[in-house]
Amino acid sequence: MAKCHDNLFGQIATFSSLRMAARKAIRGKRRKPGAAAFQFGLERELLKLERELNDQTWRPGRYIEIELFDPKHRIVSAAPFRDRVVHHALMNVAGPIFEAGFIPNTFANRVGKGTHRAVEVYERYRDRANHVLRCDLYRFFPSIDHQAMKADLRRRVRCERTLWLLDAIIDGSNAQEPVHLHFPGDDLLTPLERRRGLPIGNLTSQWFANIHLDGLDHFCTEVLRAPYLRYVDDFALFASSQSQLIEWQDRLAAFLSVKRLKLHPRKTVILPTNTPAEFLGYVLHGSGRRSLPEVNVKRFKGRLKGMVHAVQAGALDRADAAQRIDSWSAHASHAQTRALKRALLGRARRAMRHRPPGPGPDRPLAQTV
Repeated sequence: MAKCHDNLFGQIATFSSLRMAARKAIRGKRRKPGAAAFQFGLERELLKLERELNDQTWRPGRYIEIELFDPKHRIVSAAPFRDRVVHHALMNVAGPIFEAGFIPNTFANRVGKGTHRAVEVYERYRDRANHVLRCDLYRFFPSIDHQAMKADLRRRVRCERTLWLLDAIIDGSNAQEPVHLHFPGDDLLTPLERRRGLPIGNLTSQWFANIHLDGLDHFCTEVLRAPYLRYVDDFALFASSQSQLIEWQDRLAAFLSVKRLKLHPRKTVILPTNTPAEFLGYVLHGSGRRSLPEVNVKRFKGRLKGMVHAVQAGALDRADAAQRIDSWSAHASHAQTRALKRALLGRARRAMRHRPPGPGPDRPLAQTV
């Protein structure tokens, strides 16, 4: 049985812990108004946070909501900067406790893991099996049940003040898109009576997602004994027979129902492993070749065109454009895309050279294609 930890809050709500958390939270965000204001009065802000946490008067602030439609509709939420400092302080102490119990094959939001490692493991399992059960959870973040999430946290944390902080963050979640799902034992009003949903974009939400699905990870690897991997709510199980995966799918549905989660009816499928499969931004071919999904390439072409026009008009700094392009290029480098990158990025570099000089730092776009 996993160890339950106590006496954690004294390591979270101290001036030195909060100062360390502020340094993490401000990385890459020094120019943001909220971060700049906090940094300007750093000592005063940290002392105020320390006092509020120890008095248990701290409450999460209001989220800024951004509605996105590409590649799909979702609401991304940004917490106030001072709240993000608290999130970092909490995770610095409590994060390793949960991390120690995670299986190796869950890859999201973990140091040394990530999408590329997940793709490598997927390919390794694919080459040893005939069929794969690809699973996705229906509206995962909006569906997370607060009561079930709090129960998961209490399996590893016994410190009452740390649990108060965890509960405050969960209870302070902004409203998510409504998800009306019924489970065994529910009456007509049950979905309306239970609070659900965690904000997409919150640092703690990413962490909570791994904790909430940790039981699923252990169920698949220790009970079903399946070759298995997961990235957030996208996971896969491999087997030699299709009938084995059908049985596992039924057992997964029953297991997830206890957590008030459901498999996505369209995105949960059983496929032969020798057919091309899209996974984490790549199309993985049975031959071992990787390519980029056509829709992703088309979407990047549109963004690239917009960046070129913005740089030429002086509305976007070339250094910022280069950083965005380099990020896509690094992702594309893990597939067979050399010719594609040469064509796309070569044209972009030439176009961005011909613009009126503008203010701000400048640097040439990355030459590596």
